[in-house]
Amino acid sequence: MAVRERRGARLRRAARGRAGVVALACGLYLGAGVSTTWPAVEHARSSFLAGGAAGHGEAAPGDHLQTLYHLWLVGHQLEDGRAPWLDPYSFRPESPPTPNLAGWPYGLVYWPLGRLLGTVGGWNALVLLTYLAAGGLACLWLRELDLPLGASLAGGLAFAIAPYRVAQSTGHLLGPISILLPLALLAFELGRRRGLGWLLVAVAAVVSIPLSGQVHLALGAVPFFFAYGLVRACDRRTLVAVGVAVVAAAGAGVLVRQTTILHSHLAAGRALHSVDRYSASWSDFLSRHQGREPERFVFLGWLTPLLALAGLALLARARRGLAVVLGLGALVPILLALGTRTPLYSAVWHTLPPFRYPRVPERLLPVACLCVAALVAFAVARLPRAALVSAIAVAALAVDLHVHVYDATAAGEGNRAYTALRREPPGRLLELPIFYPDLHYGGVYQYYSMQAPRERPAGYSTVAPRDALDLMIRLRPLNCGRGDLPRRLGVRYVAIHDGLYRGSGRVRPACRGPALRRLRALGFRPVAEDGAVSVWRAGPARRTP
Repeated sequence: MAVRERRGARLRRAARGRAGVVALACGLYLGAGVSTTWPAVEHARSSFLAGGAAGHGEAAPGDHLQTLYHLWLVGHQLEDGRAPWLDPYSFRPESPPTPNLAGWPYGLVYWPLGRLLGTVGGWNALVLLTYLAAGGLACLWLRELDLPLGASLAGGLAFAIAPYRVAQSTGHLLGPISILLPLALLAFELGRRRGLGWLLVAVAAVVSIPLSGQVHLALGAVPFFFAYGLVRACDRRTLVAVGVAVVAAAGAGVLVRQTTILHSHLAAGRALHSVDRYSASWSDFLSRHQGREPERFVFLGWLTPLLALAGLALLARARRGLAVVLGLGALVPILLALGTRTPLYSAVWHTLPPFRYPRVPERLLPVACLCVAALVAFAVARLPRAALVSAIAVAALAVDLHVHVYDATAAGEGNRAYTALRREPPGRLLELPIFYPDLHYGGVYQYYSMQAPRERPAGYSTVAPRDALDLMIRLRPLNCGRGDLPRRLGVRYVAIHDGLYRGSGRVRPACRGPALRRLRALGFRPVAEDGAVSVWRAGPARRTP
């Protein structure tokens, strides 16, 4: 009985210890998310955690609205018993339902959050949870590499708040999708020891990167996973899993190309000079402040790169293969981020056809962020293992990597004009002013269409169908009161967004008056108005108070 009691006491202490570690890690990474999004998080109940663009009386434009729309669409389609991977509303009738790639996999996470917390609250909760997931998965992966707890916590923090990853989490999906990479590495390490199930999780995580639409990130993440798997594989089963992951990811990339890219205006790729505008410079890697071009924000920290170099030197002595993989995983994306400023990107562009489609060379940097974080963990692991020293290292990383890129962003939730539109009879909707499909201002229209889902000739996508782009070019004169609406479009409603007339810079504010006069001449009458948004209907006026 005494032996049994002592054994039970040890198990209870171990359980309490594990619970304490989990609580510590969750507190660290959720706290990092709150700190990174401060002060915007103070207004999380009414404003989006995003880039902070001005709303001019309605929802502020930004990539977060497009991302939110695609996440919302998954649950909306499932609730209606329809395919969650299709968007039945955008670019109609010029295109059949377009693939909703960006809804995978986080649409399944946002669905219950949006139902429970509302549109704004669900988005903000998802943003904070991505910091918990990024830090936690990276930390668990480093623990599987036999690093001590303090070093693993530090490495997880370095990945969670890596400035480029943070900047790409204010609305773009690149930041959240980058979490799949440490998940794949963690599952691979667990699969080496525990069985096939975890290897299948690793394969699914790798395949989900291109399947989510982030095919540019996949161009770096898949080769990195392949190299990592070759170095760490311990038997034929793990080698087969690596091969299956690479082949399946390549197949997912081909699927995206066949179903989306080949039907868009980018079917022939982009010219090399289109990369010039987004190419980073060496000084950008040392600048803590986001400039006018957010894609060129590639700050790596000041202390963090030095720690990573020290970790690389230490790792090379004991695990040379892993050191080579992590070193190249950090170096290659950094060099490619310089774009056309070096001959390397031009050589890659001419040699590898998939690189002829992206225009933002920095999109591979999440791979570098994870490798730098791992090398930092290996450096911290050589410090004395006292809790105080590890805490100091974590605090130093938090200060070194902190950047201010979040601001409270106007949500314009519950617009009464769109609420009134929801009660109107069927008919397609056109929003004015009209923008080309690859401009982020179209995300405002997608966001409001969540209140009143209808087929729309327009949409927001960098891979919009060619016919839809041609139609937007023909309809753009309506912005200033010229041109007609083809009857075949079946447009019965028009929404006027004064905020975008005033604040987009893509159309003269004075065009709003002629546009309204032209609508009246075409037989449209006002239905409802709220703030900067008004909805018009073809036929006799039935104004909603």
